[in-house]
Formats: sequence, C-alpha cells, structure tokens
Amino acid sequence: MEKIASFSVNHDTLSEGLYLSRTDGKLSDIATYDLRIVKSNTPPYLDNAGVHTFEHLFATFVRNCPYKENVIYFGPMGCLTGFYFITQNLPESAVLDTVICALQFISGFHGKIPGASKAECGNYQMHDLSKAKEYAGKMLKILSGWTADKMRYKADKENERV
Repeated sequence: MEKIASFSVNHDTLSEGLYLSRTDGKLSDIATYDLRIVKSNTPPYLDNAGVHTFEHLFATFVRNCPYKENVIYFGPMGCLTGFYFITQNLPESAVLDTVICALQFISGFHGKIPGASKAECGNYQMHDLSKAKEYAGKMLKILSGWTADKMRYKADKENERV
C-alpha cells in the first residue's frame, strides 16, 4: 500500500501551528488542515476530556459561521496532538480567519457545552471546558501573526517529508 500523506511528514521536527496537510477531489477543492496544538512526540499530549470539549465547541462554531457550507469535518487526531479541519472551496486566508475566530470563541466560552447532554453525545460525562480553553489560548498565541504562507509543512532538512 502507498504511504498516506500524513505519515510522510517528519513528526520528529513538526512544530505546533496550522498546516495544509493535503488536497483531494477532482479539482483539489477539498483541503485537510492540521491544527497541531502539541509538538509531536513530546508529552504531555492533549487530554481526552479537553479534546472532546474543544471538538464540540469548534465544530459548533464552524458549522454556524459564514463559511458553514464549506465545512466538511472537524475532529481530533488519534495521536492526541491536534485536530483535522476539512473544508471545500475555501481560501487558506478564510480558513486561517475562521480557525482564529473559533479559537477566540472557545477561549471566551461560558455556559453549557453544545451537544453535551446524554441524548446528544455518546460520552456526555467526559468534558473539560477549562482544558479546551487552555488549548484554544495556546493556539491563539501560536497563530498570532500566522499567515497563509506559513500553512505549509516546512520543506527544509529539519521538517521535510520522509
């Protein structure tokens, strides 16, 4: 089998940030973004309850934002270092703006977590709003001054695809 794109990035040197991981579709109009909150292979990793809450809040925000028709998916990476955000026909600058707005929403969120009742969620008791806010705050600092030009995995000796 062919090695998939996300396994061909050198995770030993991958930094936190927002990266275009891959494009798919007939017109390469479907983009998968890597929202990397934790440096790969460097504990502590993201906490399950914090990831769960972050996912509920981020997904709720982007499915209610002006680009909601362009959002395909948002969810956690199994390695607990970040999330995948999949969009269609959305310019990178709009993705970056949307991610920053979602992070600001999470950072300032108060109240009942959307979709967190027993009837709405398969693990409704596993949530941690304070951790989700911590992760959002960390990413806001990392993405401060970030531009669409930075949304590429570094193609240098330290972080080239392997």
